[in-house]
Amino acid sequence: MSFVITGLPVEPFSPLFGLDEAALTAAGAIRYVADSKPGFPCRITLEDAEPGETLLLLNHEHLAVDTPYRSTHAIFVRETAATPARFEDEVPASLAGRLLSVRAYDARGMMIDAEVLEGRELAPLIERFFDNPSVAWLHAHNARRGCFAARIDRA
Repeated sequence: MSFVITGLPVEPFSPLFGLDEAALTAAGAIRYVADSKPGFPCRITLEDAEPGETLLLLNHEHLAVDTPYRSTHAIFVRETAATPARFEDEVPASLAGRLLSVRAYDARGMMIDAEVLEGRELAPLIERFFDNPSVAWLHAHNARRGCFAARIDRA
């Protein structure tokens, strides 16, 4: 089964890029400078930032549904991000190298299945979840810290 993994759109975050620390604090964001790789995965580019790159850590509503599963969590976005990533039938390295929690949702936004696995095992799980016609989309989360990593859809 064909699938696509996409990064978040840049538009909701770009007004924060380049703001001073006081303005970021007022917006609930914190600037970080990556000091290791991996360690700072950008949710727009779906790549780990290079050491020395700046990112913003902020809260993001990744599941804006009117169900008990509505959810927000902290994410990193690169301040230089310009174009959302799109990986068709391919798992990006930023996911393949991490322990993931993958959650399957129906069209109403109700979680109907979930699994924890090493990211290198993600593609077969996507296929298994999408074999269920009730699954509308998937969310991958970094299992250790719980933060949203990426959305996965049928291609």
